[in-house]
Amino acid sequence: MPKVSSVIVPYATYLRVYEPLAAFPEPERDHWARYARRPDRPSYQDELRRALADLLPTPPVPVPVHESADAFVAEVDGVVCVCPWRTRLRGWLALADLPEELPAPVLDAVLPPLVRDQAAQDYERWLARNPDARPWIRTATWQVPLNWFVLVADEERRYDESAGDTPPMLRYRTPMVQARRRVARALRTLRDTIDEGPLIDGLVDVGRWLEEFHPRSLVELDYGGLVHVLPAGELEDDHSAADVAAGIEALRTGDGAAAGEAYGRLVERWRSVRDRRSAN
Repeated sequence: MPKVSSVIVPYATYLRVYEPLAAFPEPERDHWARYARRPDRPSYQDELRRALADLLPTPPVPVPVHESADAFVAEVDGVVCVCPWRTRLRGWLALADLPEELPAPVLDAVLPPLVRDQAAQDYERWLARNPDARPWIRTATWQVPLNWFVLVADEERRYDESAGDTPPMLRYRTPMVQARRRVARALRTLRDTIDEGPLIDGLVDVGRWLEEFHPRSLVELDYGGLVHVLPAGELEDDHSAADVAAGIEALRTGDGAAAGEAYGRLVERWRSVRDRRSAN
C-alpha cells in the first residue's frame, strides 16, 4: 500500500530562486532564520496537496485567503538560503494564465466566472499595496520551458532514481551569477542569428526576473511532478540543458546543421511528453 507521500501530484515543473537571509528585511529575516532550523519543514508535494484541497469546497477557493509562511531551504557554501512559497501570489498569477490553458467550458466548470472575478479584484487591491511583489518560484505544467534550460549546465544536473516510496528526482542548481551570465550570452547569440520570437521573448522575461534577486542567490530548475509521468530510462537519458547549450553554441559558430540536430533531439524528447498530456 503506497504512503500518502507517494501520491501522484500534478505534472508541474519549477524554476526557483533561493536567496540568502541577508536579502530579507527584518522581521522577515528572523522568521526565515528560525524557520530554516525547523526539522519538520513541508515539501513541494505538501504545498500542492494544500492547493488541491482548496478546490474541493463549493464554491472552490482558487487562491489562499492568507499568504503562506513556508519556504524551501538550501545551504550554499555555508550560507542558509530560502525560497519563500508565496502561494497566494502565485495562485493569482496562475489564475490569470488559466484561460490560455483550458477551454472556456472546462474553466467555467472548474472555477465559475464569479469566483475568478472576485479573485482578480482581490489581486488588484493587493497589488496596489504591493507594487514590487514578485514570486520566488515559477511554474510550468507538462513541460520545462526551453529558456529555463539556458540558465543551467549539464554538469549541474542531478538525477536520483526512485527507491521504495521515494520518487525519482531530476534537478539542476546553479549560482545566480552563472545563470545571469548564461542568459546574457545566449541572448547575444540568438539576437544575432534568429528572428525575434517566443524563445528570445521568454529568455528576456526570465532574465529580468533573475535581476530582482540577490546576486548570491541559488537558481534551481526542478522537474517536480513531471518525473511521475516519464519512464526512468527517459529521465536518466534526459540531457536537455546540454542540447540547448549545444544548439546555441552551434548558432554562435554558424554551424546550422549541428544546431538543427540539437533542436531535433529536444523536439523529439518533449513531443513524447506532450503526447502524454493529450492522452490525459
